[in-house]
Amino acid sequence: MEGGATGAAGFLLGLADFPLLLGIKLKLLFDIAALYGHDVRQLSERLYLLHIFQLAFSSQHTRRETYRQLADWPATEATATAETFDWRQFQQEYRDYIDLAKMAQLLPVVGAAVGAVANYRLLAQLGETAIMAYRLRWFAEAHELPSVVPPAVLPE
Repeated sequence: MEGGATGAAGFLLGLADFPLLLGIKLKLLFDIAALYGHDVRQLSERLYLLHIFQLAFSSQHTRRETYRQLADWPATEATATAETFDWRQFQQEYRDYIDLAKMAQLLPVVGAAVGAVANYRLLAQLGETAIMAYRLRWFAEAHELPSVVPPAVLPE
């Protein structure tokens, strides 16, 4: 909806779409993290969210590397800091990924439809990526638990 409204409003309001959509994406990531029981006030959790964002919106090569980092999050978390995160690559990969759709949103007449569809698909892709990343993390953490369920937990 937001992409359609800014696309229909013309070039100047179309420029406002980028920060608005980015805010919506971050809110989506924070909500999904909270649903899976993670505290986004911790720096390590915010770095995990950045990795999810990078996994969703980057080239195939970067996705492979980011997936490896997420799959082995305890090792990645031990060395990850805001200073060691590659912000330039993060920004450039995201920019390159969304360029075509966002440029088409600035076109007169069709910009509204393109913006609405593009934003919907980008949010859906990020949401699905985040859910899968948290499932991957949950299964990795569950694997560390004892493989035998204690008798007190079994239903009668």
